[in-house]
Amino acid sequence: MRESVVTISNLNVAFATDAGAVKAVDGVSLTVAPGEVLAIVGESGSGKTVTAKTILGLLPDTATTRGAVVLSSKDGAHSNDVLSVSRQKLRQLRGTDVAMVFQEPSTALNPVYTVGWQIAEGIRAHGQFSKAEARAKAIDILGRVGIPSPEVRVNYYPHQFSGGQKQRVVIAMALVLDPGLIVADEPTTALDVTVQAEILDLLRRCRDEFGTAIVLITHNMGVVADLADRVVVMFEGKVVEEAGARELFSAPQHEYTKKLLGAVPHVGQGIVRAQDRAAARAPGWLLEAPVVVADDLKIQYPGRLGKPGFTAVDGVSFVIRPGEVLGLVGESGSGKTTIGRAIAGLTRVTDGSLTVLGHEMLGFRERRFKPLRSDIGFVFQDPASSFNPLLTIAECVAEPLVVHGRAANPRAARRRVDELLEAVQLPRSFGDRFPHELSGGQRQRASLARSLALEPTLLIADEPTSALDVSVQARVLELFAELQRELGFAALFISHDLAVVDILADRIAVLYKGKLVEEGTGAQVLGAPKDPYTQRLLASLPVPDPVQQAERREGLRRLRAAV
Repeated sequence: MRESVVTISNLNVAFATDAGAVKAVDGVSLTVAPGEVLAIVGESGSGKTVTAKTILGLLPDTATTRGAVVLSSKDGAHSNDVLSVSRQKLRQLRGTDVAMVFQEPSTALNPVYTVGWQIAEGIRAHGQFSKAEARAKAIDILGRVGIPSPEVRVNYYPHQFSGGQKQRVVIAMALVLDPGLIVADEPTTALDVTVQAEILDLLRRCRDEFGTAIVLITHNMGVVADLADRVVVMFEGKVVEEAGARELFSAPQHEYTKKLLGAVPHVGQGIVRAQDRAAARAPGWLLEAPVVVADDLKIQYPGRLGKPGFTAVDGVSFVIRPGEVLGLVGESGSGKTTIGRAIAGLTRVTDGSLTVLGHEMLGFRERRFKPLRSDIGFVFQDPASSFNPLLTIAECVAEPLVVHGRAANPRAARRRVDELLEAVQLPRSFGDRFPHELSGGQRQRASLARSLALEPTLLIADEPTSALDVSVQARVLELFAELQRELGFAALFISHDLAVVDILADRIAVLYKGKLVEEGTGAQVLGAPKDPYTQRLLASLPVPDPVQQAERREGLRRLRAAV
């Protein structure tokens, strides 16, 4: 019996850059036992993904490595040092001894080939299989990872699957050759809590039924508590703490680990904050004209090629008052982003009424609504794709000022840009950098600065922290709350993370399949949820406590069984 699937000894990784060598991993040593789930946690730049990619030999040519990464086969018949084997041998090891589940399945899957073809491609690369045999294996593995009607859906293309199903397909590709080790790099980051719970159950089955060891790279401490047997904490390329999951969460030793766990948001933290915000408001603020009023709002996307239309939002009613933050939660496809886009005038209202800053959006004309756009700010989910990579940060932040005639050009707006950067706690010098030269958290703060450039009355924030590390997320959320208190803008905060919404929102609205199923304060919606979907959503949220999370997992199973 093998003692370990992989043994990493004194691993050092440096990358050659124009400014000299940059050390990403510094003296890392760790082992993974058969059937064990090892979580590697730490903030961006800590070296966790570089360490994981080294196991598969996926580092670029600019990387220099020292140390040893010994990978054993599942049957224990052979072992290889990944750092010293040939490229041809590496291709043989990938898929059979070790496989990888990437963070974003949409980019890992080829959009022009069916998922069956892509699974079969890996099978054929490692042996002599006929088309029929490879197809049969693909159908079998799709069924085993929970894809319904696998014999039909094996012929589907990636865009015909939901986000959670695409992640299942990527896991199927990793499992099809029965490797001894799976490296899962942030496998649940972009998923809703309900879908995330299903993927975690699937990874648990991979360990229990397939006997597969898993190296889990994540910044979600709730996911770690739910799935991991052992945890390695990395900081600035070094391992600063290593312990069993229960020991680490109950008695963390290193200061960085304590800080990391302290930054995790918990449901219930927002009650006191909401009460303080309510007490600070002037008497009679409820009588002020609302910023947004939705009354029986319906939004339908037209069908194509003779197919019926799809109703994305079905009879939703809510109000956002001046200076108030409304949290909008629900899983993918519930209509959250559609409502946000409709408020910004980017999606047409089909029926009902939607009044934004006193302007009716049903049948609106762009020419009349355009002057109001300067009163609406938008923070996008992924700042990397919302910034023009050819413009500096200062030019990106100045863009709304130039478009709305508040400045002749970015240079004329530089003083205002510098003030905005300082307001979001970024140095003025960062204005001269390009988006790719900033970290994820810094880009999101720059995105927040851009949304506030025109001093909007209403801010729409669509999943602004979903891709951030917990420590960075905590800073961005605190900054958002401070700016909202100082500037007094109303906000629609869209998220699938209930704990994040609880911290910021005065009221929470829960969407399910286009309908509003529950609305109220955080104490009402999260403290005593009435709708079964809200109860399921709350039970799906993993908490950073392995003992408590095991109990919640059982509760979630009972809720699912009752549906």
